[in-house]
Amino acid sequence: MSSHSQSPINPLPPVVTGLAVVIAGIELLFSLGEHGILGGDAAIGWRLVALRDWGMFDPLFDWMRAHDVILWPELVRLLTYPLLHLGFTHALFAVVFLLAIGKQVAEALGQIAFLAIFFLSAVAGALIWSLVVDERQVLVGAFPGIYGLIGAYTFVMWLVLERIGENRWRAFSLIGFLLGVQLLFNVLFGGTLQWIADLGGFVTGFALAFALSPVGRERARLWITRLRRR
Repeated sequence: MSSHSQSPINPLPPVVTGLAVVIAGIELLFSLGEHGILGGDAAIGWRLVALRDWGMFDPLFDWMRAHDVILWPELVRLLTYPLLHLGFTHALFAVVFLLAIGKQVAEALGQIAFLAIFFLSAVAGALIWSLVVDERQVLVGAFPGIYGLIGAYTFVMWLVLERIGENRWRAFSLIGFLLGVQLLFNVLFGGTLQWIADLGGFVTGFALAFALSPVGRERARLWITRLRRR
C-alpha cells in the first residue's frame, strides 16, 4: 500500500516568487541601511540615491522629448523603477499584491507571459504618466506593473464569465474598486498622479493578455478575416 501526500497549499510559480524576493530584498537593504544596521552612515542615503539614479524621473524624459534625443542608458529606468519603493509599507503592499495577482496570471498564461506583462505594463504606464505629468516628480514602485497583471487577470475572468454565461462586466469590479479607493484617498488626503501610470499599466496588461492568450489570438484572427470579407 502506497500513500501519497499532497500539500494543501498550491505553490507559487517560481518566477512570481523570484520577482517578489528581488523587490523585498532591495527594500530590506534600504531599511537596514536607514536603521544603521548595515552599511554605516553612508547607507542612510541608499534609498535616495537609488531613486535619483534608477527612478522614472519625469523632467529627464521631458528633456529628451523636447530635444528629440534618446539617452539610451537612461531608458533602463523604465525597467528599474518598479523594483524601488518609497518605504517599507509601500514595498509590503506591492509584494502582497504581486504574489496574489501574479500567481493567478502566471498559472493562467504562463511564467514568461507573467514577466512580459509586468515589465511591459510598467514601461507603458511610466511613459503615459510622463506624457501627462508636468512636474519634478520621480515615479517608483511596482504598482503600474501590478495593475498590468490586474488587467491580465481581468481578461482571464472576462473569458471565464463568458464561458459560464455570467455578466462579463463583473470582471472589471476589481479594477473599479481599486481605482475608486485610490482616487478617494487622493481627494481626501492628497496624493500624486501615479494613478495615471497605474491605469496605463492596467490597459496595457489587458491588451497583452488578449495578444498572448490562444483565445485572444483566435478572436483577432476571426476579426481580421471578417474585415477582409467586407
